[in-house]
Amino acid sequence: MPIPLVNSIASWFLKKRIHQMELFMKYPNEVQQELLRSLISTAKHTEIGKKYNFSEITTYQTFAERVPIHSYEEHEPSIERSRRGENNIFWPTPIKWFAKSSGTTNAKSKFIPVSDDSLENCHYAAGKDLLCMYLNNNPQSQLFTGKSLRLGGSKEIYRNNGTSYGDLSAILIENMPFWAEFSSTPSNEVSLMNDWEIKMQAIVNETIKEKVTSLAGVPSWMLVLLNKVLDTSKKEDLFQVWQNLEVYFHGGVNFQPYADQYKKLLPSDSFQYYEIYNASEGFFACQDHNNSNELLLMLDYGIFYEFIPMDAYGTPEQKIIPLSEVKPEVNYAVVITTNAGLWRYRIGDTVRFTSTSPYRIKVSGRTKHHINVFGEELIIENTDNALKKASQITGCQIIDYTVAPIFMEGKEKGAHEWIIEFKTPPDNLEFFIVELDLALQQLNGDYEAKRFNNMTLNMPKVHQAREKLFYDWLKKNDKLGGQHKIPRLSNKRCYVEELIEMM
Repeated sequence: MPIPLVNSIASWFLKKRIHQMELFMKYPNEVQQELLRSLISTAKHTEIGKKYNFSEITTYQTFAERVPIHSYEEHEPSIERSRRGENNIFWPTPIKWFAKSSGTTNAKSKFIPVSDDSLENCHYAAGKDLLCMYLNNNPQSQLFTGKSLRLGGSKEIYRNNGTSYGDLSAILIENMPFWAEFSSTPSNEVSLMNDWEIKMQAIVNETIKEKVTSLAGVPSWMLVLLNKVLDTSKKEDLFQVWQNLEVYFHGGVNFQPYADQYKKLLPSDSFQYYEIYNASEGFFACQDHNNSNELLLMLDYGIFYEFIPMDAYGTPEQKIIPLSEVKPEVNYAVVITTNAGLWRYRIGDTVRFTSTSPYRIKVSGRTKHHINVFGEELIIENTDNALKKASQITGCQIIDYTVAPIFMEGKEKGAHEWIIEFKTPPDNLEFFIVELDLALQQLNGDYEAKRFNNMTLNMPKVHQAREKLFYDWLKKNDKLGGQHKIPRLSNKRCYVEELIEMM
């Protein structure tokens, strides 16, 4: 398709979609309430709709009273029946696809239903919206003159009983319209290769010859790929490989620990970074302005949102609230009801609202990924930001890390034990530890209180990991690939102890 025609079509879609987004930003709660009514009405004749008398539910209050909050384990029996080919259990249209996701804290695989509605009206709609926002903010963009280098965690699709499962990225690639492959690289054949290590080199070999204008993928794995590109091409930076590169769309893990390394690979003040927040369960938010660290919560993708304040999460005082009741700077667990039949489902993520007009968020961590053994309430947002500050002060660069508690024994106080793999280690590890500890105290008042005069917590203990320790751990656990991540924080010591044994 000629570039001028592509630009004309994109411009038309952009103007239309910007108007729709302005509507949900202006009337967010009305849009969400209408969406909930639509989801309930659509599913009223399903098995779950009959169980909870959806036909009688007309308000959010009734919905919240009647339908309980669910974990994956509570949804699993219905999902397994659906995977065996049963229909109309939790969504009226047949569910043909299931996104396999093991997460980071549970070895057991999860199979998240992906309906035709969620594919078209959530995942693909979000991809179009992301381009729409980027082009709206960058009218001189030449994005469509080249291709997008996509890096997913794709593996082959497995089929059984008339349904199919695989990584979400594989499902999205499998269902893309045929013309979409022309604007992406590598080819579907390479993207769906099963052996991650062989695939990485195959991606390099194929994409290095293309005119790439954008990148898309998880920062940690994309960094591995881009370094391979430079090694193979013998170039000093990526603009010497792809001179028209202009934007990186990223998500999956916090970008901040990797920002300095990307700036070295992409030494340009005009290069753009756009963050997204998506998962197997849906696409939730995306950056809507240049150089922003906030994400606009997308309210018309067929996902109804509820939130649980983390200060009472999992306690008898736990309270579930709709979007209209959230407050800025409070840490919330996310609960979703979706157009794929997930009803009041805890996705395990936590977010913090930076604005309620419009609703903008930052992803702060995971409900299972925190340390609160000593009342310190440490979350991933704290550790990521503290590492960034300590790294800038000491001139080091970090590849990956994990943290666990050192439990009190007798008169010995507790502490946090870190394993950090450095790309460029600090000249003085002890000085780095001091700066890390000070940064954590500045970011987290509870941690600061426990560290005061070593009252409860001693100084952190930091191990400098050997090269490729985390990569080897992921490989050992069959978790190489774009959707797998290192468990950052844990109240247990299993990950730390396993990694120490491999050091």
